[in-house]
Amino acid sequence: MPPKGKGGKGAKGGKGAATGGEDADKKEKTQKGGTAVKVRHILCEKHGKSMEAMEKLKAGVRFSEVATQFSEDKARQGGDLGWMTRGSMVGPFQDAAFALSVSSMDKPVYTDPPVKTKFGYHIIMVEGKK
Repeated sequence: MPPKGKGGKGAKGGKGAATGGEDADKKEKTQKGGTAVKVRHILCEKHGKSMEAMEKLKAGVRFSEVATQFSEDKARQGGDLGWMTRGSMVGPFQDAAFALSVSSMDKPVYTDPPVKTKFGYHIIMVEGKK
């Protein structure tokens, strides 16, 4: 039976099938949602501080303002990390970023609860995907 779709991409007989069923399935799953995201985040070392930031967002404060006030990294100025490609982010952050739908600072869709990585707790929003 010929592979489904264009060029066999995503079909069981396509790329990654030689690596074994589980790895191929994992690879197919991570390829969903594009190859880059325009992402903003609020990074807090302590869980309590990230929850304070979350409360501000839920109260309607603009994402960039909350990032400037609470974020503890170099992207403080509105939390803008710019375009990040798949593979350039730590695992849990990347998984969350590619799972989010695109939103705006006026009506942000963000990770709730914050995502824990080795850097701390991230509240992530995505402004674009490609």
